[in-house]
Amino acid sequence: MGIAAKDLEKSLKALGRIEPAFAAALKRVGLPAPRISERGYVTLLRAIVGQQVSIKAAAAIWTRVEGATGGAADPANMARTSDEDLRAAGLSRQKIAYARSLADEVLSGRLDFDRLPADDEEAIAHLTAVKGIGRWTAEIYLLFAEGRPDVFPAGDLAVQIEIGNIMGLDGKPTEKVVRELAEPWRPHRGAAAVFAWHHRHQSNILAKE
Repeated sequence: MGIAAKDLEKSLKALGRIEPAFAAALKRVGLPAPRISERGYVTLLRAIVGQQVSIKAAAAIWTRVEGATGGAADPANMARTSDEDLRAAGLSRQKIAYARSLADEVLSGRLDFDRLPADDEEAIAHLTAVKGIGRWTAEIYLLFAEGRPDVFPAGDLAVQIEIGNIMGLDGKPTEKVVRELAEPWRPHRGAAAVFAWHHRHQSNILAKE
């Protein structure tokens, strides 16, 4: 469900009061649109399919996986589709293992999207226990699919670059530095990440004008 537009605006205005650099950047590039993903199994499966390939390639592979499985939204379909058919659809052996692991976790009930821990770090730990789901993927899921307002994917390269730009730093800060910078921004760090991606996109557009 992502962070709703009104909550995103409220959080960014609060961030602007905490950190003047955000207020200035918000005035410069405006409010971002909400970033929303579907809650549940499909979003995480799509994240696995899209690992280390372009957006265009990921979309093409996903279409073929849909056809090979007879409907990728059902984890039971993934479980019964042969490795040969999944490879023909464009999945590597590693991604097949990851996709099967995710399907098994959901089918067994060990991963229940309606019962993820309320604590963000506990929820991240629960998701990363699934083979193929790293911290970044778990954070992106919790931010875009569940709309958790304080989840902050500081390991994202674009977030690091744009937080550095917004804050006027020399060079790209490390993940550790970005997390330290963001501590005073709680509980609005999710909005800070969404704004960082928006700032990068808008700055690129302004640079071309």
